[in-house]
Amino acid sequence: MSSSDSFTLLVFFGIVVGLPVLAWFGNSIFQRWLRHIETLHQASVDQSPERTAQFAAKVERLEQRLGVIERILTDRSTHLSEEIERLRDAPVN
Repeated sequence: MSSSDSFTLLVFFGIVVGLPVLAWFGNSIFQRWLRHIETLHQASVDQSPERTAQFAAKVERLEQRLGVIERILTDRSTHLSEEIERLRDAPVN
């Protein structure tokens, strides 16, 4: 067998065996990557309601505090200093 024939045999073997193996391996990696992306997406979707509830609670606290501040600014009563002190003592959370 000449060197040309052995090279042709090697190329043929590479095409017949190597390409399908590389295609299978690439497909396997691609499928794992897709599962990983799906898992990340699902994790973010699962956290979304919890984060929404946290933001809603925070907004509600801020609205309450803003309401008190609006009342203080518009109320000219003598209880102004008591309201301010109550706000200072309240937790910020």
